Amino acid sequence: MKIVDEYFGCDVFGPAAMQKYLPHAVYRQMIDVMENGKELPREIADTVANAMKDWAMDKGATHYTHWFQPMTGITAEKHDAFINPTGPNSVISDFRGKELIKGEPDASSFPSGGLRATFEARGYTAWDPTSFAFVKENTLYVPTLFCSYDGSALDKKTPLLRSLDALNKQAVRLYRLMGYNISKIHTTVGPEQEYFLIDEKLYKQRFDLMVTGRTLFGASPVKGQELDDHYFGNISQRVKAFMEEVDEELWKLGVFAKTEHKEVAPCQFELAPVYSSTNSANDQNQITMEVLQKVAKHHGLVCLLHEKPFEGVNGSGKHNNWSFSTNDGENVLEPGKNPKDNVRFLITLAAIIKAVDEYQDLLRISVASAGNDHRLGANEAPPAIISIYLGDELTAILDSIENHEEYTDNIDRELILGVDALPPIAKDTTDRNRTSPFAFTGNKFEFRMLGSSLNISCPNTILNTIVAEELSQFADEIEAKNPKDMNACIMHIIRRTIHNHKRIIFSGNGYSQGWKEEAKRRGLLELKTTPDALIHYTDPKNIALFEKHKVYNTSELHARENILLTNYYQVIQIEAKTMIYMLRKQILPSVFNYEAKLATIIQTKKNSGISSPMEEKMLKNIDKPLELVSNHVDKLETMIDKGFGNEKEAAFFAANEMLPLMDAIRKLTDSIEKNVSKDDWPIPDYNEILFKSVE
Repeated sequence: MKIVDEYFGCDVFGPAAMQKYLPHAVYRQMIDVMENGKELPREIADTVANAMKDWAMDKGATHYTHWFQPMTGITAEKHDAFINPTGPNSVISDFRGKELIKGEPDASSFPSGGLRATFEARGYTAWDPTSFAFVKENTLYVPTLFCSYDGSALDKKTPLLRSLDALNKQAVRLYRLMGYNISKIHTTVGPEQEYFLIDEKLYKQRFDLMVTGRTLFGASPVKGQELDDHYFGNISQRVKAFMEEVDEELWKLGVFAKTEHKEVAPCQFELAPVYSSTNSANDQNQITMEVLQKVAKHHGLVCLLHEKPFEGVNGSGKHNNWSFSTNDGENVLEPGKNPKDNVRFLITLAAIIKAVDEYQDLLRISVASAGNDHRLGANEAPPAIISIYLGDELTAILDSIENHEEYTDNIDRELILGVDALPPIAKDTTDRNRTSPFAFTGNKFEFRMLGSSLNISCPNTILNTIVAEELSQFADEIEAKNPKDMNACIMHIIRRTIHNHKRIIFSGNGYSQGWKEEAKRRGLLELKTTPDALIHYTDPKNIALFEKHKVYNTSELHARENILLTNYYQVIQIEAKTMIYMLRKQILPSVFNYEAKLATIIQTKKNSGISSPMEEKMLKNIDKPLELVSNHVDKLETMIDKGFGNEKEAAFFAANEMLPLMDAIRKLTDSIEKNVSKDDWPIPDYNEILFKSVE
């Protein structure tokens, strides 16, 4: 058996490999760049590139690639061999600093949202020295940023790094004003990844799954998740073998894969890592999704990362556990034994509360997608209304601060299990509210709204930026005061913030109709669909925010709004076309054949003087919805061909016209499925997929 400690991170050009392959002085410079954000000295680029090449070739690599994250939401790569010709029939393996630092992929076919014209093809990848290079499948992967000829960010990683700088700058500024000796703030993230596994043979018989990632048809199975017997259940040998291979692949790549278990829905699972620096966590989550899908094929399985692949059972999310620490590793969001006396924690908490309240729209935007719209508000995901859950103790402390009252600790800190042999155990000061979009969970916030396929860079870019803004405002206010009045000023800021923004704090059931009504009374936003949210991306307050902290300029922000609206419409278009194709080519012909069989039986019985009420009822149950389906499909085809003046108009049309019609078609088709024999239904049904796939 392999010992994990001995091979963990073996395919990563991390500190151990750097120390072995780099001169000591260069190694120290690289560590300074990675840990302290120092600028990379250009003169060491050749040395680092050559060391990377030697290390990668020792591991069997023949190529290198600049690995980047364009605005498609997935990663991109172009592979180049290390070889350079030295003569007519000879080569030398070479990798130089200029090749490490900059690449030039064709940018014309990546989404730009108008940042450049189609004929302006030049784009650049720039090495991100703060993220570790790694070897995968005989290729050296160099994490990079991606920008246009004029320097505009064409990727998701560049704004993330800018936001990390913004939060670091403002947090250090505020904490130094408060007397803390802090030189750097590190943000950390632990993204929990949910996914489905289904049998590859069944997957290949479902055209909708192959094209769209979700089932566009499917009557409810005889058993779903009613008994709650899948969650944390025993893992089958087939899935266990898959998980073991996933772990090994991820561990070799330095991913802190820690926890794996069955999730609530049939065929649904989760993989959770230990938290790591945000930039690293972002890269590692992209690697995790890729490894999950690649390894699944080795076991005759398919890994589905769509947010809602199956109607009527839980969809998949990605819980984003976010926090930040000082340069000496102290978690700023750790309340300590006496949170009411931890002023730094309280002012940071106040900044987060204010940020979430003032920028509800941006947090909703950060998780907006066609797939996630199907999931939000269902039984496994928070609603589309943003709120914060703090738990009993913190809520009581904030109430006492607001009301100028002394806080009395009435929290029972021991959990008595009622078994004599077991001692009392310490319990957390907060419970978990699974319906809360943004919940405090002891020493971090869990942003629960992310969809399973989402690149986590955008939510974290926005979280970092909005909190940086509030810390900046607090610092401005404290700087303007006399130092001797600083403590009074800090308490005034905390008290005022609680009073003005407590509407965003909610501890109850986020699924209830009562909360929707209460949220409306509080003035909170409910942005139900992706287009409803995205049109706020370029609101004046949001443009001002991002420009102030140099995270996005106005053009970059408009580009992202354009890209996401266009993507939303295109996803719905593809789903509509797939639905029509499956109905016309598969489902309707099969149903017609089944109807013909029923009609033949009815006629045969009639000729023999035998009544056929059961067959006639079945035929009627099929024929009535079938006629409606046929009419709806004709209408849906005309919608696909409709022209629009701009991407906003197209996206709202998709949300308000196309999707409701597609839902109606699905409901009718699913009712037909219930009345057609299994042998005559042309695609695997939910009972086959969910209960024959992985057990």
